Amino acid sequence: MPLILRLALRELRGGLSGFGVFLACISLGVAAIAGIASVSRSLSDGLGREGRRIIGGDLSYSLINREATEQERAVLGKEGRLDIIASLRAMAVAPGGDATLVELKAVDPATYPAAGELVTDPPGDLAGLLGVKDGVPGALADPALLTRLDLKPGDRITLAGHPLTVRGTIQSEPDKIAGGIGFGPRLIVSQEALRGTGLVQPGSLSRWSYRVQLPPGAALDVVEARVRQGAPEAGWQVRSRANADPRFAQSIERFTQFLTLVGLTALIVGGVGVANAVHAFVERKRGAIATLKSIGAPGSTVVTLYLTQVMLIAGLGTLIGLALGASLPFLVEALFSESLPLPLNPTIAPGELALAAAYGLLTAFAFAITPLGRAHDVPVSGLFRDTVDPARVAPRRRYRLWLGTSILLLVGLSVATSFDRRVAMIFIAASGIAFGLLHLVALGLMAGARRLPHPKWAAPRMALANLHRPGALTPTIVLSLGLGVTLLVALSLIDANVRRTISATLPAKAPNLFFLDIPSRETGPFRDYLRAQAPSGKIEEVPMMRGRIVALNGVPVRKIRPPEDAAWVLDGDRGITYADTVPEGTKVEEGRWWDAGEGAGHLVSFEGDLARMLGLKLGDTVTVNVLGRDVTATIFNLRKVEWRNLGINFVMVFSPGTFKGAPHSDLATLSLPGGPDAATENRILRGVAKEFPSVTSVRVKDALDAVGDLVGRLVLAIRGASGVAILASLLVLGGAVAAGHRARLYDAVVLKVLGASRSRLLSAYALEYAALGLATALFGLIAGSAAGWVIVAKVMHLDFQLDLSGALIAAGAAVLLAILLGLAGTVRILGQKPAPYLREL
Repeated sequence: MPLILRLALRELRGGLSGFGVFLACISLGVAAIAGIASVSRSLSDGLGREGRRIIGGDLSYSLINREATEQERAVLGKEGRLDIIASLRAMAVAPGGDATLVELKAVDPATYPAAGELVTDPPGDLAGLLGVKDGVPGALADPALLTRLDLKPGDRITLAGHPLTVRGTIQSEPDKIAGGIGFGPRLIVSQEALRGTGLVQPGSLSRWSYRVQLPPGAALDVVEARVRQGAPEAGWQVRSRANADPRFAQSIERFTQFLTLVGLTALIVGGVGVANAVHAFVERKRGAIATLKSIGAPGSTVVTLYLTQVMLIAGLGTLIGLALGASLPFLVEALFSESLPLPLNPTIAPGELALAAAYGLLTAFAFAITPLGRAHDVPVSGLFRDTVDPARVAPRRRYRLWLGTSILLLVGLSVATSFDRRVAMIFIAASGIAFGLLHLVALGLMAGARRLPHPKWAAPRMALANLHRPGALTPTIVLSLGLGVTLLVALSLIDANVRRTISATLPAKAPNLFFLDIPSRETGPFRDYLRAQAPSGKIEEVPMMRGRIVALNGVPVRKIRPPEDAAWVLDGDRGITYADTVPEGTKVEEGRWWDAGEGAGHLVSFEGDLARMLGLKLGDTVTVNVLGRDVTATIFNLRKVEWRNLGINFVMVFSPGTFKGAPHSDLATLSLPGGPDAATENRILRGVAKEFPSVTSVRVKDALDAVGDLVGRLVLAIRGASGVAILASLLVLGGAVAAGHRARLYDAVVLKVLGASRSRLLSAYALEYAALGLATALFGLIAGSAAGWVIVAKVMHLDFQLDLSGALIAAGAAVLLAILLGLAGTVRILGQKPAPYLREL
């Protein structure tokens, strides 16, 4: 081994000519995986480091729709200092009558914020900014609220008919992430001001968070156990500084896995470029290989020597990729620190970098061993004669075993390190199928070209022969270009369907306006008001409460491991209602609806698909915590719910007897016959804010815009990661042309000696690359459409529509690119003088 290493290093002194694509492919793939993993780790570390600031303390106990009782507050108060936060949605009304939805947060100025810093403009004492002056409480507003209502600091707004003075704007809010996605700008008031508005009523949709600041040295798990024992029936939602936002952390892991798989796709696509580069490398070294064999070097020594060189170059590419990937979190922090809504803790992540390095080196080895292994048994005479009579030698069994082992290691690594192993296995299977199909496409194209009748014209005849000749570029170009086109088409269809669902399909079916927190006593007058304002509109209304599932069939939810698609039902609070009849837009699948007598008992109708995923059936029991009380009901029927129409839908609909006498508010929707109508919607919003100030109005378009903005950012991240894979495909395509340089060079020399003109040769090559591009683009359209359908329909559960407008543009661009790259690689060849090459024949 020392001798082999010394020889390998000596040969590398000549430089890395011919390994540009090799280095770029490995570097790109490793950089993508390392960068994605490093940013993910930085986000996770940021959440861990900033956990206390995010939740506003060491522990946070939240309740929905109710405040903690004196006894529950006493239990929390024994553990440390309490900071109480109330959050809800409300309508802020400007002096001119314009109204908008706000995310209202009520704080205690004496204790908030307990962790982090609230930055305001102008800066000042929070008690002074929110205190009462001239009989009017103060408020702090998100700058977006002032822009939306055309206000400035010092102006007044009203909440539920009660005036507030905007004393400043919020520049930085330490616990903003804890509030989740907001559908309106933030407005901060004191709790005294909130109570003065009358917005807090029994059944109103509000969240009360009790943040505990523990004394130094207090153990989180011990405190949690004491609180659980002291208030076992409270129904808290608990978060700690060590796990500030578990759902968000899981989302980071899921999205990181998806982007990592895209990065791995780039690396695998780049592996084709590695194979091309190694094949060309072996061609260039055939003289040296023949010399080594002629002086007695065994084939295994030759293979080990050049494998060492290849892996040293792969190591260099991996180091370049690791450096780029490791720097990505610091680059993101430097460029976007002011606009990042999440805490980012840029760090060097050794484990993630080691994983990316393992991916890179394994990929390089897997794609290099086969072309290197073929040189083991080629005789010296065959190596010298290889230019004009390429040898077809299958690699020995040992090299095939090494190839299989490296592939198994790659598969095992991707599965073992994935967040969702099922997704990883699907990705691996899809990659294998894609490679297999593309190989079949290449073989079919070559077989078809071989059997077609020979054209009379010289250029088409040469192009047809080039498709199936020994050493043809057909397999490599079809593989590299096919993967790129498939990825482009799939992304185009996913993007088009997601945006169509959000911007077109949903608004056409969804209500125009939602109205929350309608006091039960005002339901009748409110309904009459809407009918007067929109006589032809459709009004739906239901009682609305919030509850949390605490047990299924008596088993606490903390002991249940639900499937991924149903976990959200058991995580956090859910909207619930009760009804005498089957809700509109739903259909009973199993069982029947209760009659008046049965409805007096404790029964529940559960959404069918979710029930089956949770293992529930008719007769099972569900226990929910509502307003601090556990209520157990029996599943009486299962029903199908159409979620995507954004109507009033619930996972659980209870019988009227279950919550008889429980305080609640109502939820209503208004659907206008003509679809979205901004003028009518704004008029109704202003009227409701004036006539029913305690009612919260939500315009569906605004909510969809917020969701669409979030989806757009996710799609942008996916496009960025996928762009690396597509760039790798282009590099491989260019590398494939370069790999065939030597064979094409001798072809051009011989043909020019026989009288072929440059224009005729260019025509032949253009026809060849056009045929390859068209065949590959057709495959990419079919395979990409199938992949897009699976992801949209089966993974995202959205309606799929085959919109090939963007996909056809992508496929056409790929064909044009194949022709241009192919011709660019041959122009230099056609300019070579024949004499130096004829001497070697």
